[in-house]
Amino acid sequence: MPISPYLKSLRADLGRRCLLLPGVSAVVFDDRGRLLLAQRSDNHEWALISGVMDPGEQPAETAVREIYEETAVHAVAERVTSVFTELPYTYPNGDECEFVDISFRCRAVGGEARVNDDESLSVGWFGLDALPPISETMRHRIELAVSPGDAAWFAPPGDIRHDPAFPTGTVR
Repeated sequence: MPISPYLKSLRADLGRRCLLLPGVSAVVFDDRGRLLLAQRSDNHEWALISGVMDPGEQPAETAVREIYEETAVHAVAERVTSVFTELPYTYPNGDECEFVDISFRCRAVGGEARVNDDESLSVGWFGLDALPPISETMRHRIELAVSPGDAAWFAPPGDIRHDPAFPTGTVR
């Protein structure tokens, strides 16, 4: 996965130590109720569109930017569906990070879904009853996005589980 110039400069100063990073996930639906997923080039898994915020960027802007950058789909963010801190993760190169994820329900408004950068092997629309294999975290984010209401799910203070789809210490 490419690294942004901002993160590259942080890594130059801090090395591989754990960085707390603000990120977003986008649960994108088209007008037929299908879900947009991308097959990641790093681990070959199907996933929601996601990415790290750039300095000065609002979270909803990040979601819309990442959707277009990765899939060539134009979208609008409709609502926040969850906010939680993921478990620490170490990349194969040794870089450590912990993401604070803000998930958005988004609606596609244009463009044709296709691979639009080197982060994905494939991109496609899927019916909720015909999803490819995805992680429990992705399923949880999708469930929250299709749930009625405007309230976002968040981990209560002191909750060390991070995401209810994973017990403490589970590695994704």
